[in-house]
Amino acid sequence: VQLVESGGGSVQDGGSLRLSCVASAYTSSTYCMGWFRQPPGKERGGVAAVFVGGGRTQYADSVKGGFTISRDGAKNTVYLQMNNLKPEDTGMYYCAAQETRYCSAGYSLYRNYVRYWGQGTQVTVSS
Repeated sequence: VQLVESGGGSVQDGGSLRLSCVASAYTSSTYCMGWFRQPPGKERGGVAAVFVGGGRTQYADSVKGGFTISRDGAKNTVYLQMNNLKPEDTGMYYCAAQETRYCSAGYSLYRNYVRYWGQGTQVTVSS
């Protein structure tokens, strides 16, 4: 299984970025997909998740209202639209695939339940 992220970069405070994650067709249609981030010197934590079909999403409280996760089944791609970015959003962002049973049980933003990880893409927000 491969998860390939892109779209990271450096922006100013208040800027926007859109991250993309391309997965294999089987992964995209079978697993919950999500984004995690790891700030410098801190642990990796869940940011947002989208269930199979795209109808249900979950967000960490810190990003609600600013980030939007979505998935395009035809392209096997998951997106994370990040608006009004702040310096505290800086970190390595990882795409993740999780078995549906764990998402349904409420663990979609818990790193210990992730089945597959992407290699990560860096997001840097400067003030």
